[in-house]
Amino acid sequence: MRVFSHTCSNTEIVCALGCGGMLVGVDADSDYPPEVVADLPKTGRDLDLDIEAVLKLEPELVLTSLTVPGHERVVAELEAAGLRTLVCDPQSLADVYGDIRRIAAALGVAARGEALVAKMEAAMPTVEPTGQRPRVLVEWWPKPVIAAARRSWVNDLIQRAGGSNPWGDVDAKSVPLELADAAAQRPDIVAMSWCGVKVENYRADKVRAREGWREVPAVANHHIHAISEAFLGRPGPRLVEGYRQLRAAIAAVE
Repeated sequence: MRVFSHTCSNTEIVCALGCGGMLVGVDADSDYPPEVVADLPKTGRDLDLDIEAVLKLEPELVLTSLTVPGHERVVAELEAAGLRTLVCDPQSLADVYGDIRRIAAALGVAARGEALVAKMEAAMPTVEPTGQRPRVLVEWWPKPVIAAARRSWVNDLIQRAGGSNPWGDVDAKSVPLELADAAAQRPDIVAMSWCGVKVENYRADKVRAREGWREVPAVANHHIHAISEAFLGRPGPRLVEGYRQLRAAIAAVE
């Protein structure tokens, strides 16, 4: 089957299923695994996808998603061009698993999908802390602070890793916050996972320098961590690494 992948997470799922050879092209942000994607045609970033270029690749299936605001327009354009699409819009970790199963079934490797889900589940055990759960702020952006909320697989990862999400009751995928409001929740851990920024450019000093944050436990106790968006922001197999890094951060304050 000839497959085009429009999002990083879907690209990584295809490859984790052992189907990287089916890919005929990917979006410009798909960078993993490099040995598979390096030489594939890239037809533009998420919201600037070149539909005509995708058509020239003659895919039998386009894997896309609604995880980025505005993707609805791109999905509509793909479908209007007559392309067969499989659209993912995961919110919970269970949704991520569901998408892995759907993609595996569409590629004719349903059993591999079940095996991948089982492998991820085994690698991310639920931790029951003996004391109070540390409060974890996973921030997608530093200014304004944008925090993961209830309708996010990250909320599930925080809980599994033994922490609590102060914004876990907010009925949204994410929530923008005033600095004072974020500080008022007194997170014990700040996990920087800034969208579209390379992890080596995450700056803990930007968090420490926030007005009124000196007494925030995460700042006062030096528990500010850089966890690549590739491990928390992409709903695919590498969430396992995001879980591991969250767990290590939480264990350090227990």
